[in-house]
Amino acid sequence: MEATSGFLSFPIRRFCPARVEQERAGGGGEYSWEEATLLNEIDQSPSNTTNPPLLLNSEEEEFVNSFFNMDYYDDKDNHTFPEEHKAFDHFHGELIENFSMMIEGDNELENMMSTCFEDLRDVDSEMLQLPAREDDDDETHINISSIHGGVDQGLQLVHLLLACAEAVGCRDTQLADLMLTQIWPSINPWGDSLQRVSYCFAMGLKSRLSLLQNLNSNGTILFTANGSMDSVSNTVTREEKMEAFQLLHKTTPYIAFGFMAANDAITQASQGKDSLNIIDLGTQHTLQWPSLIRSLASRADGPPKSVRITAILENPCSLDLQSSIKGLIDEAGALGIPLEFHIITESVVTPCLLTKEKLNINLGEGEALFVNSIMHLHKYVKESRGSLKAILQAIKKLGPTLVTLVEQDSNHNGPFFLGRFLESLHYYSAIFDSLECSLPRNSQQRMKMEIVHFAEEIRNIIACEGSDRVERHERADQWRRQLGRAGFQGVGLKCMSQARMMVSMYGCDGYTLASDKGFLLLGWKARPIMLASAWQLHN
Repeated sequence: MEATSGFLSFPIRRFCPARVEQERAGGGGEYSWEEATLLNEIDQSPSNTTNPPLLLNSEEEEFVNSFFNMDYYDDKDNHTFPEEHKAFDHFHGELIENFSMMIEGDNELENMMSTCFEDLRDVDSEMLQLPAREDDDDETHINISSIHGGVDQGLQLVHLLLACAEAVGCRDTQLADLMLTQIWPSINPWGDSLQRVSYCFAMGLKSRLSLLQNLNSNGTILFTANGSMDSVSNTVTREEKMEAFQLLHKTTPYIAFGFMAANDAITQASQGKDSLNIIDLGTQHTLQWPSLIRSLASRADGPPKSVRITAILENPCSLDLQSSIKGLIDEAGALGIPLEFHIITESVVTPCLLTKEKLNINLGEGEALFVNSIMHLHKYVKESRGSLKAILQAIKKLGPTLVTLVEQDSNHNGPFFLGRFLESLHYYSAIFDSLECSLPRNSQQRMKMEIVHFAEEIRNIIACEGSDRVERHERADQWRRQLGRAGFQGVGLKCMSQARMMVSMYGCDGYTLASDKGFLLLGWKARPIMLASAWQLHN
């Protein structure tokens, strides 16, 4: 990083007027700055003050170093950016011309890409013509042309994203707008992985800015009549989300890893049980269950006499899901396993729903109860974590034989916006890097996964607050702490060899597997991405 030392001194933290005022006044204790920043946050009820809002110089450099510690980025000849000050209309035209052949004939993708282009055109038409600020000085004015010319443009892009995020976190909307004008020409949703992930984060910052414009004079958010925020309304349909999820399951190991680990834990815990009752939280598909049915059919002590799956859906059951359920029941019957599949439709899982009466559970001799959560429980992790605690206590009262938990292994629930932004940028950059190694840049499947699935997660993490922010991912240590306090103890997973075999089938060397205190972890180039675990009631 010696060549970039000049750029690393770029005064990111001086963008925030509150920070400038504090530094000039001679203050500067880290705790006092956290308090000042907390007052500027939309989210007014943080529970974890260990996550500082701003990075120290050494932390910032370490973050940027780790961000670029990826093999693919060393090939700079294949990862170029447009010229810094190229007119946006010309940039927009080039993107359409280069990508038109790829999307030709795919109406759905054409519509999706048209939306992306309109988003870029909308932000550009307003932002590239912003007048200069009268109070700009040498410290706060951002100009790419003034930055050391030999520094890699990708590094500049990362710094601009971080600086823009800090301006957003400080509610300096005019400065954030100004910085976004310098980010847009350097991002490309069809470029290399850094350009693609930066596009998603830039759009998230744009949504966050729209949110800030809906603030009341007292600093609270203006909501619509139905309680949602217009500025970050979700335009992706349920069908598009499901298609993107299925593509992710098919082309990467991230989803299949969780299914495999949970199914193996259920199969191991079901030994000697004649009947299985599975409560599946938040499912919208049947992708997990065919492999479980086949595993149960080949048990050493014979298949169970019955299996009952109760799926709690957030949305009404679609025709495609009904068809999948029928096919699953037929497959189970062909393997000699009577399968019942019941559906409960509730937009939100509450403790009142998780009772034996509501779930129609009446366990008898030789029956086992399982609670399965695949990337769902994080939606109930609020700032106070009271909601998650109530859900876990309700699950405990059901007396399950085993609880299986699969989650994203990252801290996207910090109380400070900038901390969440940094963590999520690092996390999703690793995922986009893995997609770069797995799929070509003109892949329609890759585009749908990135724009429909991951971009929506990113938007929710950095643009939403309060009950609208549901992508509240936690680290393994936090899940271990929360489940332990609720009265559960971990059960070590014993499927490392199966996980290695499964990951090897995807043909990429970058995936890594690790075991940590009972958790099975899947990562990309040593960066944790997914965690899987199993839990039983504490003795």
